[in-house]
Amino acid sequence: MLGLVLVVLVVGAAALAPVLAPFDPNRQFNDGLSAYGMPRPPDPTYLLGTDLLGRDLLSRILFGARISLVIGLVANGVAVAIGAVVGVVAGYFRGWLGTLLMRFTDVMTAFPALVLAIALAAILRPSLWIVALVIALVNWVYVARAIYAQVLAIREQPYIEATAALGIPTFGVLLRHVVPQLTLSLLVFATLGISTSVLLEASLSYLGVGVQPPTPSWGGIINASQSYLTTAPWLVLFPGLAIIVTSVGFNLFGEALRDALDVGGQR
Repeated sequence: MLGLVLVVLVVGAAALAPVLAPFDPNRQFNDGLSAYGMPRPPDPTYLLGTDLLGRDLLSRILFGARISLVIGLVANGVAVAIGAVVGVVAGYFRGWLGTLLMRFTDVMTAFPALVLAIALAAILRPSLWIVALVIALVNWVYVARAIYAQVLAIREQPYIEATAALGIPTFGVLLRHVVPQLTLSLLVFATLGISTSVLLEASLSYLGVGVQPPTPSWGGIINASQSYLTTAPWLVLFPGLAIIVTSVGFNLFGEALRDALDVGGQR
C-alpha cells in the first residue's frame, strides 16, 4: 500500500504539473536571486527555493517528474517488449537460434548498464526519445533471461507437445498457450523496471548525456547545482528526494505485485 500511495502521488504530481506548478519552470525571475546573486532559499513565494538562474525549483521538479515518468514508461515498455520477444523465441525454438539469441544476451549483460548507456547516449544526439531508446536497449536483457527460463519450462509441458501432435501452427501455440502464461511476469517486470529506468535517466542527465537544458530533469538539476551543495543544499536535496520517492514507490509496488501474483513461485 505504501508503494501504491507513493506511485499515485508521483504520477498525480506529474499529470497535474501544469496545474500544481506555481510558475513556468523556465521563467527566470528578477527577484529569484538574492542581492549577492545566490539562489533564494525556500520561502512563502518560492516554496522550495530557486535555482542558479532564479527559476522556481518546485515548478521545475514537478515538470521534471513528467520527463522522468515518460522516459521510464516508454523505455521500460520497449525493453519489456524486446525482452519478451527474445525470450519467447529463444526458449520455444531453442536450437541454434535460441543459442545465438541467448549468447548475444549474455554479451549484452556483460557490459555495465550505466557505461553502455553513456556510450550509446554519447554516440547518438541526446533527446527525450533517444534517452528512452538508450535505456530500453540496456534493460531488455534482464527481461529476456527471465522469460527464456519460463518458456523453457512451459515448452516441456505435455499439452504443448499435444498441440504439436495435433498440427496446430506454431504461431497459434505461442499466442494461445505460451504468451498468456507470461502475462503476470511481464506485468511485474513492467512495474519494477520503471524504477530502474527513472534512476538510469537521472544518472544520464546528471552526467550531461541525458535530457538537455532547459528541459527540466531531476538529474540535470542536481548536475547544475552540485557546486552549491554546501551553500544552497535545497537545490540537490529536493530533486534527490523526488528520485528516491519515485524509485522506492515503484520498487515497493512491483515487489508487492510480484508477491500477490506469485510470479516468483511460478519461476
